[in-house]
Amino acid sequence: MDLRNTYLKNKSIETIYFGGGTPSLLSEKELFSILEKLYKNYDISSNAEITLEANPDDLTLEKLKELKRLEINRLSIGLQSFNDEELVWMNRAHKASDNEMSVKRSQDKGFENISVDLIYGSKFGHLANWKRTLDQTIALGVKHISSYNLTIEEKTKLGNDLKEKKEMPIDDEKSSELFLEMIHRLEKKDFIHYEISNFGKEDFFSKHNSNYWKGIEYIGFGPSAHSFNGVSRQWNIANNNLYIKNISNKNQKYFEKEELTKENQFNEYVLTSLRTIWGIDEVYLKSKFDSEIVKAFEAKINKYLHTNSIIFKDYKYVLTTEGKLFADKIASELFI
Repeated sequence: MDLRNTYLKNKSIETIYFGGGTPSLLSEKELFSILEKLYKNYDISSNAEITLEANPDDLTLEKLKELKRLEINRLSIGLQSFNDEELVWMNRAHKASDNEMSVKRSQDKGFENISVDLIYGSKFGHLANWKRTLDQTIALGVKHISSYNLTIEEKTKLGNDLKEKKEMPIDDEKSSELFLEMIHRLEKKDFIHYEISNFGKEDFFSKHNSNYWKGIEYIGFGPSAHSFNGVSRQWNIANNNLYIKNISNKNQKYFEKEELTKENQFNEYVLTSLRTIWGIDEVYLKSKFDSEIVKAFEAKINKYLHTNSIIFKDYKYVLTTEGKLFADKIASELFI
């Protein structure tokens, strides 16, 4: 933080996010030292959204008291599933019973702004089970839900099992069915589907992630953390030991950096904005990019306007529910 205290010079910081790994493992003293340094080096807004990701089993009464003292005002709790067998399969340390307790305990301690994470698409995710999971989550009274289709990464236990045919690949058709059921069920309960994987009650969208999707500048600290200042992107070394070694030696480079061309900036804008309810802003496109890029974009997007995947309203291109099933594919085809 001391090395990079001019990165967002003269910018007011609206959000602070303690993200994964598992920041809830940090002690009160450790979290305080990080916050103290942030407030010393940066202009932090007086009403900043300060989020901490947590595992359900870490949110003891004592831990919640600590977080309150530190003025953490938003929790993101990784519930993932209400099925014990599925949690073991996903290598999670907590049980389904910890889910309800962690959320209720947090609410009792005065945390109103709570987001929970769910995963769907595993071999346990039959439609009936998924409906129960959604209903149990809604019943908890949380204001925000992030839900992700399971992805199996290489070089993980699940990845190796898939390679050895001990596990079956993700069924895309089943995942689509679960995704549509989630939209239907949550919107009925007044959750707004404001980004492909995120649902929030009014006034409870994630400010931090919304800023990212809107292309607002940010800085990331720690191994593998990313930063963006509008014209370049940089990412820190992922290896913990190498990161510590290099950052301790001012002559060693601890990050990679990429200067963004106009084409890069356009592609990033399309990728992030198309995923949201705010969509791709035609006025912004014409003010930010040259006419050739805009013309190429308009030629490509026309076919989606005729297939009910995208609608054009109030000068914005927005995905329909059907289009949301193919968001990444559509975005990639719009790239320059």
